[in-house]
Amino acid sequence: MEVGVVGAGRVGTAVAVLLQRAGHEIVAVSGREATRSRAASYLPGVPVVDAVEVASGAELVVIGVPDDLISGTVGGIASTGGFRTGQWVAYLSGASRLEVLDAARRAGAARLAIHPLQTVPDVDGALERIPGSTIAVTADDDAGFELAEELARDLQGEPFRLADELRPLYHAAAVFASNHMVTDAAIAERLFEAAGLADPVRAMLPLQRATLENIARLGPGGALTGPAVRGDAGTISMNLKALAQVAPAAVPVYVAMAMAALDVATDSGRLPEDGRAAVLEVLERWR
Repeated sequence: MEVGVVGAGRVGTAVAVLLQRAGHEIVAVSGREATRSRAASYLPGVPVVDAVEVASGAELVVIGVPDDLISGTVGGIASTGGFRTGQWVAYLSGASRLEVLDAARRAGAARLAIHPLQTVPDVDGALERIPGSTIAVTADDDAGFELAEELARDLQGEPFRLADELRPLYHAAAVFASNHMVTDAAIAERLFEAAGLADPVRAMLPLQRATLENIARLGPGGALTGPAVRGDAGTISMNLKALAQVAPAAVPVYVAMAMAALDVATDSGRLPEDGRAAVLEVLERWR
């Protein structure tokens, strides 16, 4: 299939490389100034042109621009005749619904969404991590789903069909799974520094790796440890008093996460009611 990528950033470039390795022809890419150097490094010989020219020459147009720019980018291409009947247009966002491709659909193209459930810090990382990842695919009909699944397999991923109306919920789950974990680590880094650790990241990585391994082996409910699942109200009280003195901005975050941990502990059947009540009493005083 002749593929063009509009917005060949980190993810778009990696997707192009993987599709090329699977036998697809990358006819052209577009993007900001850095796209030229990325294309020269990872897609030598592939021309870097404007978005309309990319779309005009491709059977499959992959939209790799940021979420908030998808609709406007697609509308701009459509207004200049870049889309046509029989063409496929896919975007790489996890949260946006298919409606962001409506302008392409009105021009006769068919809509797809393809989202690797993976964190992508750079192109090399994407090329290493997308293979083997779950890839969410959304389409308007069975033919679209079948093509999207085939493309996901060409990316060496494991496709699953995601209903269009559930895409924002799916992406919220991804934010919890990845972005919030990084944010949590950043808070922990500052607190460890305040406690005197010289290299907090190196110190906490074994703990975090073991936690992820426990989740893989036992599931979240079985992997949860700490004062919330033990009903240890005294420890939580000491934690909050220490935070209030050193990092008061972290208090509401701790309280919110402890409340969520209580629910996980209760749902897993590991926290007796009296333990939950004792912890709740402490947390309510800090809300």
